[in-house]
Amino acid sequence: MSRVNDFYADHGLQFDRERSRHLPERAWLAQVAARVPAPAAVLDLGCGGGEPIARWFLEQGYTVTGLDAEPSLLALCRQRFPGATWRQADMRTLDLGRTFEVLVAWDSFFHLEHADQRALFPRFREHLAVGGVLLFTSGPEHGESIGSLFGDALYHASLAPEEYRTLLSEHGFEVLLHRAEDPECGRHTVWLAQRVR
Repeated sequence: MSRVNDFYADHGLQFDRERSRHLPERAWLAQVAARVPAPAAVLDLGCGGGEPIARWFLEQGYTVTGLDAEPSLLALCRQRFPGATWRQADMRTLDLGRTFEVLVAWDSFFHLEHADQRALFPRFREHLAVGGVLLFTSGPEHGESIGSLFGDALYHASLAPEEYRTLLSEHGFEVLLHRAEDPECGRHTVWLAQRVR
């Protein structure tokens, strides 16, 4: 994870400038809103500069807590959205002592190594109220990938879909929707699950 943190320390502000604001994620966010309407509490893991995901939730009337490891990106969040709560932390040590109705890990969770991803599911459960929803992106199959962005390597990993389903079930979640390489969402592989127990 330190290599990912180093990447965003070096390139986070450039990434924020070039991050699309066209919101191809909108249909998935609408699925969240249909199940858990505002003014519910949202935890955005790996919130980056707060755009466009946190902004969308705030504009819909949700309360947002964003968590990211990169101080420069959190400074942008505090400047853009001073009414929200922004925390610097590594999601692997997530321990906020409260629950939320929505938990989002969009394009962030998949930077963790396999073991770290597995270990995060109990923390998802601890931070999400019964009836709340979890939205996250993964890869389409088990593996690791070293991509390149802004001239530097960027790590990604994914478990197999069957393992995600097992982990979700073991921790009290029911999969509501799953689409591999969604063509209407930039080929993201997306999971929407609800905590049912």
